[in-house]
Amino acid sequence: MTTVFDCSVEAELLAGLRAARGAIGRGELVVIPTDTVYGVAADAFRAEAVQRLLDAKQRGRDAPPPVLIPGIPTLAALAETVPPEVEALVAAFWPGALTVIVEARESLVWDLGETRGTVALRMPDHRHALHLLADTGPLAVSSANISGMPAARTAQEALDMLGDRVAVYLDGGPVGASADASRDPGSTIVDATSLHLPEGRLRIVREGAIPASEIARLVGAERVA
Repeated sequence: MTTVFDCSVEAELLAGLRAARGAIGRGELVVIPTDTVYGVAADAFRAEAVQRLLDAKQRGRDAPPPVLIPGIPTLAALAETVPPEVEALVAAFWPGALTVIVEARESLVWDLGETRGTVALRMPDHRHALHLLADTGPLAVSSANISGMPAARTAQEALDMLGDRVAVYLDGGPVGASADASRDPGSTIVDATSLHLPEGRLRIVREGAIPASEIARLVGAERVA
């Protein structure tokens, strides 16, 4: 059974967060608002839940979902190392629209897909998402849409695409509005996995809400591929 909660109503918000926590605990999917687009979330440490997420989006294991986290300390818990450039970036842009790909700790017991030992991490700048993450811990979260279709900016758009494959929808109103309509509404994704090498550079995988120029300004243009 699919339930939609209007988060603008305090009683529904509280009920929705409880229902979302329960659904995540059962390995089901939840749609949540973030600061960029709506996301479909699953327990990052339950392989069957992550597979359910990929199936709902009609996406293969070659496109593993990012992981949303509740705070910067969780970055150090999930990453094998945190280069100084990454520390500077998350200090400046988290919570916010920056996703950082790092080497995942070898001790982590999870299966996000074909990650090649890496994980994409982000701390979203949205209070409903952060409240849920504080209770559940890291969540595998990908844009709430069918793969190849536009990302959902409203809960209704997500519902129209994903339907009853998701147990709980948290409707936080429209998200991801930008003055620059040409800019990708999603997060900017940077790959930091080669920074430990002598000639390693930060690679911008996707320019989204945070301009590439801001990334280069912060870490130095010479450190960006």
